[in-house]
Amino acid sequence: MHAIAVRSVPPAVKIAVLVRTWPSEHGWAAVASGILLLATCVAAHAVSSAQEELAEVKRSVPNLDKGADYFDSCGACHGPDGGGTRDGQVPRIGGQHASVLWKQLTDYRHDRRWDVRMEHFADRHNLADAQAIADVSAYIHQLVPSGPAGEGNGKALDAGAALYAQRCSRCHQTNAEGDAAHAVPRIAGQHYDYLRRQFYDAVDGRRPNFSAAHIRLLAKLDHDEIEALSDYLSRLPANRSQPTNKAGGGVH
Repeated sequence: MHAIAVRSVPPAVKIAVLVRTWPSEHGWAAVASGILLLATCVAAHAVSSAQEELAEVKRSVPNLDKGADYFDSCGACHGPDGGGTRDGQVPRIGGQHASVLWKQLTDYRHDRRWDVRMEHFADRHNLADAQAIADVSAYIHQLVPSGPAGEGNGKALDAGAALYAQRCSRCHQTNAEGDAAHAVPRIAGQHYDYLRRQFYDAVDGRRPNFSAAHIRLLAKLDHDEIEALSDYLSRLPANRSQPTNKAGGGVH
């Protein structure tokens, strides 16, 4: 008789498995093989389910009034303008592309992105269906956060600007405004510490919805480069109505 709790097998898949009995002749190699097979099946199902719900969200016509009602619970952490917190514990989401919000909320619901708080608030108890995701995403998109983002020490902004131009601007666009058509997020004006954490989480396997190509790109960055890039991005204007911050000569 064996009782086994297994989590994160493989690292890119979060799964809990309870094996109450297992004939001894099968051995632990067979147990491991069975768990890996189950994990692969669960991961494939999660991707398929997420894609199906995302397609349904895209077909929905958003209702801003209902979106405002749904956002009441979001605003408790993200703030009434979706500005998050400057310490980076809560990201700035106001003004983010609706297509990005659709995907992230759907991923939280289908175990494609991990955060205990967000997994709770994105579940069907709070957002009942695809229509609810469309509604709250549209409301968040039209918010305009006030106040500056949390920033780094400002010592390597030129290096951060160069890194961004070389490695990130092709997808995230010149001013890090993202690309709504391809669900590429706006990262300009995001909080410094939040950006740093996401970079490390992606490389360490804690962001399963990051593409392999994206992870490989981030894995090439060392500690100082991540600091510089995060600081640079945090100082870019979060929306096109804001003035450009030229602090340190590295933001333009």
